[in-house]
Amino acid sequence: MQNDLGDQPSHEHQSGRHASAERALGTVGTAHRPVGSAESVAANSAWWDADADDYHAEHGDFLGVSDFLWCPEGLREAEAGLLGDVAGRRVLEVGCGSAPCARWLVEQGADAIGLDLSTAMLRYAAAANEATGIAVPLVRANAERLPFASGSFDLACSAFGAVPFVAAVDALFAEVARVLRPGGEWVFAVTHPIRWIFPDDPGPAGLTVAGSYFDRTPYLEVDADGRATYVEYHRTFGDYVRALTAAELTLTNVIEPEWPEGHSREWGQWSPLRGALFPGTAIFCCRRSR
Repeated sequence: MQNDLGDQPSHEHQSGRHASAERALGTVGTAHRPVGSAESVAANSAWWDADADDYHAEHGDFLGVSDFLWCPEGLREAEAGLLGDVAGRRVLEVGCGSAPCARWLVEQGADAIGLDLSTAMLRYAAAANEATGIAVPLVRANAERLPFASGSFDLACSAFGAVPFVAAVDALFAEVARVLRPGGEWVFAVTHPIRWIFPDDPGPAGLTVAGSYFDRTPYLEVDADGRATYVEYHRTFGDYVRALTAAELTLTNVIEPEWPEGHSREWGQWSPLRGALFPGTAIFCCRRSR
């Protein structure tokens, strides 16, 4: 999956903003039903491969090629300092997309690696590596099975990458905990869980509750045969805390970025209208307990 602040929840895909991917994959509608790991991996790897060109045409300038942007609200790691001093530290970016965050980390002195499920997104990452001269190693893998030795990293991070797209978030957290050294930190940003109850609309229609916060049924986009072409999962705040605790990751902070004054950019369902009323992003800061 990808770091580049994936459009989440993905109900807006049906608006035509992702028409190239929908045509390529034969997407005809949406559904809600249980989806296991194999189906979600197949669907989401195909989705991000098909959408990579349109995604970067729309968002590439905003994301940059070497910048750590946590969320559509515009919070940058350079300002927030959620990872602390990264110089000399080994960092894994989970769901790196085109890897602007990992390149920024390298510029700060980190030894960073970017991991993503999408070949096309990693192709953009490799091109940006070449263009900038910042050689971030890139790995294609499912975040539920990280291909690294235990205790390999000081830090792991993810800005809207992987976490909402995996069937087993407990497996992802357990894998992150495994590859972290004792005391290592895991910081990740996701769509704020409260957003699940509202329509995915940046305007007034997106201010009225339309669903249950407690409905964990995944959101799918499907082809004419009902096969998933895109899958996204909802977890409540409590779900995230329990999964982190089970992985022996201690939650140290939660950041709910406020919409900044003068920030007018819309990103999918993020907008100044909605941002002034309720949070769009949650950033979880965690530490490996032992």
